[in-house]
Amino acid sequence: MEIILKEDIIGLGYKNDIVNVKNGYGRNYLIPQGKGVIASESAKKVLAENLRQQAHKLAAIKAAAEDRAKALEGIVLEIAAKVSATGVTYGSVGAAQVVAALKEKGIEIDRKIVTMSEAKKVGDYEATVHFHKEVEVKVPVKVVAENQPEPVVEAPVAEEAPAVVEEAPVEAPEMEEEEAPAAE
Repeated sequence: MEIILKEDIIGLGYKNDIVNVKNGYGRNYLIPQGKGVIASESAKKVLAENLRQQAHKLAAIKAAAEDRAKALEGIVLEIAAKVSATGVTYGSVGAAQVVAALKEKGIEIDRKIVTMSEAKKVGDYEATVHFHKEVEVKVPVKVVAENQPEPVVEAPVAEEAPAVVEEAPVEAPEMEEEEAPAAE
């Protein structure tokens, strides 16, 4: 089913895009939530006319998105996470942590426009900020250990000869003998 999107949906499309979705997704989610309408011939004509009239507004929106993208150029984020001794993080580093790190640097961004694969180990990753359908910025993210764990060093085990335990002979407890009844 073809749907005309009324707002940006990361992973699906941007406002005024015509996308193909499964019937259930369109009828049960996108249309009732007001995120899209069925792309009939009349709706496509209305969309084309609106885009023609709003061309200068769309150019201004794109220019504003490019200005915001320039603010992110050259920024490398370093996010500290608690890490186990094997280098695996407790939890994961995702878009929310990226947005928080950008906020600390004075850049306000909505969490919904940031995508990043979940970082579950220490290392270098990349977050993508989607300002506009034609303006996306890749921000390098370095996940570092917050609690510099001490490496686990196993103490060498000295092999000793097993101790020989001498066992004392087991003596049976003395039992009293019962006297047999005398024959009369």
